[in-house]
Amino acid sequence: MSNNSNKLPDYLASAQPNPKSGRSAWSKNIAPGYAGIMLWFVFWLGLTQSGSGGAGSVFAYGYMLPILSLALAALICFIFYYAVMGIMGQRTGLPLYIVGTSTFGAKGGFFLPGLLMGLLQFGWLAVNIYFSSKAVMGFFDEPSVVLEKGVMIGWGVAAALLGLGGINKVGKVVSKFHWIPIISLIILTVYALPHIKGFDPKAVVALHQQLNPAVGPTLASSAIIFTIMAYVIGFFATAGAAGVDFGTGARDRRDVFMGGVVGIFGAMVFAGGLAVLVVAGAYGNSEVVKQITASGNFVDNAMDMVKILVGPTLGKWMLLLLAIAAFPSACFSSLIAANSIKTTLPKVPPFFSVGIGAAIAILLALFGVAKDLGSVFGVIGASFGPVCGAMAVDYLMAGKRWAGPRVGFNPPGWMAWGLGFIIGILPNFGCAIPAAPFWAMIVGGVVYYLGSKFGLESKVLPYAAADNQAKDE
Repeated sequence: MSNNSNKLPDYLASAQPNPKSGRSAWSKNIAPGYAGIMLWFVFWLGLTQSGSGGAGSVFAYGYMLPILSLALAALICFIFYYAVMGIMGQRTGLPLYIVGTSTFGAKGGFFLPGLLMGLLQFGWLAVNIYFSSKAVMGFFDEPSVVLEKGVMIGWGVAAALLGLGGINKVGKVVSKFHWIPIISLIILTVYALPHIKGFDPKAVVALHQQLNPAVGPTLASSAIIFTIMAYVIGFFATAGAAGVDFGTGARDRRDVFMGGVVGIFGAMVFAGGLAVLVVAGAYGNSEVVKQITASGNFVDNAMDMVKILVGPTLGKWMLLLLAIAAFPSACFSSLIAANSIKTTLPKVPPFFSVGIGAAIAILLALFGVAKDLGSVFGVIGASFGPVCGAMAVDYLMAGKRWAGPRVGFNPPGWMAWGLGFIIGILPNFGCAIPAAPFWAMIVGGVVYYLGSKFGLESKVLPYAAADNQAKDE
């Protein structure tokens, strides 16, 4: 029994660190990789909608409050979610599902973060399918429901198939698509910014109440801060854990730091900040306000402002291009899901597992479940906030190094994840917890610390990669 428990699983025994020769500067991998995630139009679309339960949305007290809240959330993502994860990847050269075995155990690592990362990709795929299809529909003057549903089905099927077989071809052009949302945001800003002086938050609140009498009262300023934090952190949680994978391509700690500063903090503030200014500037334009009033629909995001600001002709092409730019992300979600499931369930054919997952993602899009970004990112934040918190504390308690895989299912890691997940998911069931994904991460870290101090950690298995970690530079 003892010999069996001390035996390394095949996936650990065969893992090889990424060599120094396979690494490159932060500007070639970490920064553009993360920037592509933050520039995705769904991020900056949902950011300004995150407070839509109150009159005036996040603009009830002006446009600086949401921008400062965004900057705070971006800083939290960089420090608490990415930094330690990225350093672990840089020092070990090993991917997340290997490094996670120190926190969750050699057997537990199969499922957490391994399988969980794969399963959550289908949630991302559903969001991509829904919002990309909506953007495609913006190209048509009179889109039909049948056409929209058809695009959703085709989008999901194509993304799954390419993710399984042709992702290398998609990957070669993905970096070129990053320019589409950048240019789109700049164009929208050029149209909106000259009118920013005319923005009046009280007038925006009054218009919202006029167009939607059922809207709730304005949120407190603190509530706006917390809702933006919850949205941003929930959106970033899986990407934060993936910092381990990004870090394996870093040459040293400077690459980890600079890649995060530019690709995470910088890209978040750039994309989200411009989106806020676009909406505020639009409401400072009396002609735009007249159009919105005539339509009868309150607009609180930059995507819905596209045709209003630049006109229907240019606007429809911008929407179509933004959708096309999002397609590689859908393919990568399928690829990550396939790789995660293949690692944890090697006997299940990827075509079968990804096919089922993609079918579920398509259904979530067809029935509109995926449009509730607050709930979707709430699940993601609850799932991976504790993962990041527990792994960071594990690393720090081991003397700022990766301890190596632990036997079986490491109890402190699973306790940390379970309690953290409960805290994080409660808002999805109506329990108000401000910035729940953040507290899920904190609880995960605290519980792991206490479990370790009480001696509940499993013993560490002998593992050469844990003894040969790159020195900090």
